[in-house]
Amino acid sequence: MDGTIYLGDELLPGARELVEGLRERGLPVRFLSNNPTKDPTSYAEKLERLGLPTPVEEIANTVVTTTRWLRANAPDAVVFPIAERPVVDALHAAGITTSEDPAEIDIVLASYDRTFDYAKLQIAFDAIWFHKRARLMATNPDRYCPFPGGRGEPDAAGIVAAIEATTGVTCERHFGKPDPAMVEVALAGLDVRPERALMVGDRLATDIKMAVDGGMASALVLTGDSTAAEAAALSPAERPTYVLDRLDTLLPG
Repeated sequence: MDGTIYLGDELLPGARELVEGLRERGLPVRFLSNNPTKDPTSYAEKLERLGLPTPVEEIANTVVTTTRWLRANAPDAVVFPIAERPVVDALHAAGITTSEDPAEIDIVLASYDRTFDYAKLQIAFDAIWFHKRARLMATNPDRYCPFPGGRGEPDAAGIVAAIEATTGVTCERHFGKPDPAMVEVALAGLDVRPERALMVGDRLATDIKMAVDGGMASALVLTGDSTAAEAAALSPAERPTYVLDRLDTLLPG
């Protein structure tokens, strides 16, 4: 959504026309985000304010994919979330145990956390390096979150890098785009195979890579992070199917 449907509190050119046009044609639309500082309900409320009312069931982000994976694959793990309230609250709601005691932490979960400090780094370091028991995972791999006016804010990749640099471990996995877990969540409940879906996004490294790896067609919209020149520099197999100046050019004429 960020950089594709809207930027800040403004819809991007063609976003309303595309979404409303697809809905008028009876085609399902799903919204995805790697931003873990909001839950799906918050995104639904924002889309409502922007004039695109959307059921919360049609929205997924890394808060959803992270908790789903942990419940399915590590339900008994003790997690130390370096994260903001939406992630922490979702872990608790899913019945996942959290702790700040390095001696009992099984998974250090790095995220977009604007309260990150040295004390949190020390807990992660002790759990991974000293006690040699914790694994490092992350909600999303993004380097920064785009803001209006060309600005941005450091994202989860910076926190992951700090932990990797100090402990010598490598992050095992993340739960956001381009991880295929996001494709599974997006298409859940739809009778749509990945090859019949189109992934639209503004980032080559996350949105478009997920589409390429997942066997989906893709459209890079030039309203956010990546440029047409960067797309052209990729190998043919890695390039987006379409490159757009605005979203509504996807609609039939």
